[in-house]
Amino acid sequence: MVEELNELLANDSGFYSLPTQHCNEVYPKIYVGNAFVAQNLMRLERLSITHVLNAAEGKSFMHVNTNAEFYSDTRIVYHGIKANDTEAFNLSAYFEEASDFIDKALAQKDGRVFVHCREGYSRSPTLVIAYLMLRHHMEVKTALLTVRQKREIGPNDGFLKQLCQLNQKLVKEGKLKS
Repeated sequence: MVEELNELLANDSGFYSLPTQHCNEVYPKIYVGNAFVAQNLMRLERLSITHVLNAAEGKSFMHVNTNAEFYSDTRIVYHGIKANDTEAFNLSAYFEEASDFIDKALAQKDGRVFVHCREGYSRSPTLVIAYLMLRHHMEVKTALLTVRQKREIGPNDGFLKQLCQLNQKLVKEGKLKS
């Protein structure tokens, strides 16, 4: 299943493409992007972002050092997840938490959520795919392609495996549209 997802992510030459933009709207009112946009308050304001989900909170080179205080002079609601972009990291432990945050953001009138990590390539798109599966009952391939159509992404194989496991769980529970 991970191999199938990797094939869906590859371009015609069989390679992954890196994001060509700092930020993309991947689903109505859900934006995926990188640290550049996360740290650019004017850009977030121009996009009318009301909520920021940082999938890479922390101070190391693979993280983005923003927090609630960083956005305190704005109306942006912040939530951070201290995730590493490694195959061994259990990002699935945060699928429900991230989905709840995205749901709350979109439930607000004019709510728009910016989900980011360092590059907007692995951690943040994985959380958005999980959200689409959990809250919109999309099968993993459909959710992945929904995001991929709008942004070049490349979740690591560990994250793809976790999405496949979520898919199996949701199928077993009868919670996915076929």
